Amino acid sequence: MVWKWLGALLLFPVQMLYLVVKAAVCLVLPPKLRDLSRDNVLVTGGGRGIGRHLAREFARRGARKIILWGRTEKCLKETTEEIRMMGTECHYFICDVGNREEVYRQAKAVREKVGDITILVNNAAVVHGKSLMDSDDDALLKSQHINTLGQFWTTKAFLPRMLELQNGHIVCLNSVLALSAIPGAIDYCTSKASSFAFMESLTLGLLDCPGVNATTVLPFHTSTEMFQGMRIRFPSLFPPLKPETVARRTVEAVQMNQAFLLLPWTMHVLVILKSILPQAALEEIHKFSGSYTCMNTFKGRT
Repeated sequence: MVWKWLGALLLFPVQMLYLVVKAAVCLVLPPKLRDLSRDNVLVTGGGRGIGRHLAREFARRGARKIILWGRTEKCLKETTEEIRMMGTECHYFICDVGNREEVYRQAKAVREKVGDITILVNNAAVVHGKSLMDSDDDALLKSQHINTLGQFWTTKAFLPRMLELQNGHIVCLNSVLALSAIPGAIDYCTSKASSFAFMESLTLGLLDCPGVNATTVLPFHTSTEMFQGMRIRFPSLFPPLKPETVARRTVEAVQMNQAFLLLPWTMHVLVILKSILPQAALEEIHKFSGSYTCMNTFKGRT
C-alpha cells in the first residue's frame, strides 16, 4: 500500500506537466470544433442583449434548432423572426426562470414540441444596481431567484436527458464580478458568485459523465441595456466588451469544450493579483480604476 501511494505521489507532477504541455499545444494548434448541426440550443434571456447575440451566433454556426426563453414576448418574437430569417428553426416560450414550477412546465412543453435540448445556455439575469441598505427586499430576492436558483431549475430540467443521451452541454453566462465584487451591485455580485460556485461544482461532477460537459463564461463589463449608465474611469484602457464578441467567444468555448473562459484575457491578471496582494492594495486598485464609484451613474434597462 505504501509503494502504491509513493508511486501515485511521484506520478502526480508528471501528470501535471503533461496537462500543462497539452494545454500549451492546444493554444497553438487549431482545435477540433464541436459540430452543432445536430444540437438543439436553448438560451434563457434570449430575447435581447447577449442572449439575442448568442442565438444569432449559434444559428450562424449551424445549430439545428434554437429555443428562446424569456419574460418579454415582444423581444422574443423579434429575435425568433430574425433567427428564422437566417434559415434556422427557432421557437420561443415565455418563461421566468426564477419560477421553479414554470421552468419545469415549460421544459416539458419544449421536449414535446421541439425535442431534446443538447445545449442549455443559462444567460438570463437581472441587476438592480443598489447598495444593500438601499435595496428593496423583493428586488434582492428576485435577483437571487433568477441569477442563481434559476440555473438549478433549468439544469435539473434538462440535464437528466443529456446524461441518458450521453450528449449535452451546460453553459453559464456569468460575470467577472463573481470573482471581484464592486459596491452598488451587491445583489448581482452575490448571485453571480453563487452561480460560479454552482458551475464549478457541476463541472467537477460531470467529469465521469461521458459526452456531457460544462462551460462558464466570465466577461468584463459588457455594453448592454442591463448595465446602462455604468461608467469605467479609464474606458480607453478598460473598454466595455461588445455583446457580439461575448457571444462569439462563448460559442467558440462550447465548440472547443472549454470549461472556463475569462473575457478579456487581462482578467486573468485580476485573479492573480487578488490571490497575492493584501486587501489594502486591492482597495487602492479599486479606487484607481474607479470601480468603487462605477455604479453611481447606473440606470439599467429603461
